[in-house]
Amino acid sequence: MTQGSPLPTARSANAARKAVIPVAGLGTRFLPATKAVPKELLPVVDKPALQYIVEEAVRAGLAELLMVTGRGKDAIADHFDRQPELEAALEKKGDAARLSAVRHVSELAQMHFVRQGEPQGLGHAVLQAASYVGDETFAVLLGDDLIDARDRLLERMLDVQQHRGGSVVALLEVPLQEISKYGCASVTATDEEDVWTITDLVEKPDPDVAPSTLAVIGRYVLSPTIFGALRETPPGSGGEIQLTDGIRALVARGEAVHGVVFRGRRYDTGDRLDYLKAVVRLAVDREDIGPEFRSWLDGFVAGGA
Repeated sequence: MTQGSPLPTARSANAARKAVIPVAGLGTRFLPATKAVPKELLPVVDKPALQYIVEEAVRAGLAELLMVTGRGKDAIADHFDRQPELEAALEKKGDAARLSAVRHVSELAQMHFVRQGEPQGLGHAVLQAASYVGDETFAVLLGDDLIDARDRLLERMLDVQQHRGGSVVALLEVPLQEISKYGCASVTATDEEDVWTITDLVEKPDPDVAPSTLAVIGRYVLSPTIFGALRETPPGSGGEIQLTDGIRALVARGEAVHGVVFRGRRYDTGDRLDYLKAVVRLAVDREDIGPEFRSWLDGFVAGGA
């Protein structure tokens, strides 16, 4: 659990049950590796980064998922599909462990896919989910943000939404000099230490005018009213429709929007350095390879490797 977070409560029948995962990005920061392989399928130890995201959604009780894809992303659907030839080969070899792992991927959740068409921003990607979501509250998980499975951020956000209604965003305290990389929240306190009321959102502000050092990170639990707000949101820089601007419109209308401050372990797998950190940190914690890898790493850091 996140530090200071109450235990999850039972959710009502109208709780969110669907998740939207935008995966249409080009992954240019990882070229040439992503020239033919979607960045979301780059491995973090021995699982694609995207599989961690899907497992997080399922763990939180969201078993219906929509992937918003783009050109060159067919391998994502293939990864979560059955592969009878591979399964038969593993079964013939008696490799029960790998057979179980392969089958687990295709049995995780009920998957749906829709094409974004043109990359017109995160808000535009979320809009592609309107007919799938309908009039239900839903979650959005960005594939670049990998949240450690031991830190139940999404479950906490879903509980806050059930208790307070409206929409909920994830917030992370960042150094002031880094706030220009994020959407930034203006907030007021609530009666819960980790929950704030959002009074405004600013996309990538200069540090000298930022309303806080609370950055919006890639987890959202959204009211379906976001779709109407996004349809009315004009494109910003680069011709993109920003999700932050749509949520800001909800705030301006007086709709409830809250932020949950996350104090756990998060890895930005869209950044090369943080991606490497994620691989190392998750590998060290693995029971099967962790002890041997940590021993080698200690020696490497000490200059003995």
